[in-house]
Amino acid sequence: MEGTVKRWLVFLGVSLVLASSLASAQGSVRVRGTITALDGNVLSVTDAGGKAVAIQVGEKTEIVFTQPAALADIKPGDFLGITSKKGADGALTAYEVRRFPRPINPGHRPFDGREDQTMTNATVAATVAATNGRELTVTYDGGSQKILVPADASISTLVPGERSHFVPGAPVNLTAAPGADGTLVAQRIQVSPRK
Repeated sequence: MEGTVKRWLVFLGVSLVLASSLASAQGSVRVRGTITALDGNVLSVTDAGGKAVAIQVGEKTEIVFTQPAALADIKPGDFLGITSKKGADGALTAYEVRRFPRPINPGHRPFDGREDQTMTNATVAATVAATNGRELTVTYDGGSQKILVPADASISTLVPGERSHFVPGAPVNLTAAPGADGTLVAQRIQVSPRK
């Protein structure tokens, strides 16, 4: 009987270690959606698919706010995150431009795994007036892109945010990782003004 209990305790201990390792191996997840509530340290979000997600907001969670800006505010040397649609001819047209205070994850890649949308994090090399906006030439290690930014594109500057920005209806884009108890803990939360 005693041997069975010891084997069971060893099995339980190994299982907990494996579960913890698997949770760590899963790494960060990205959640995009809309805030439904903030209750203490729990941020409730409805994701793009309509699923309710509970996220813990910790002391180390970085909060940034997307402060509206004007296209005229963008200048050479700025580091931008640009979400674009790709036309049939391969031309990129931005629908969201965010100016970052520092370079984050430079490069050019498909957005959300879609071939018709891209995410470009890069430094502005040049701006040229276009018929319906501006054409930006942006550069990153290993490449460059020309992206048309129409007058109706959403343009913002990321500034330090605070919990008071977590209001129902506000769009969020966040990264979180499983905590020790398996709950999602936010690493970084980007919150935008409620529409």
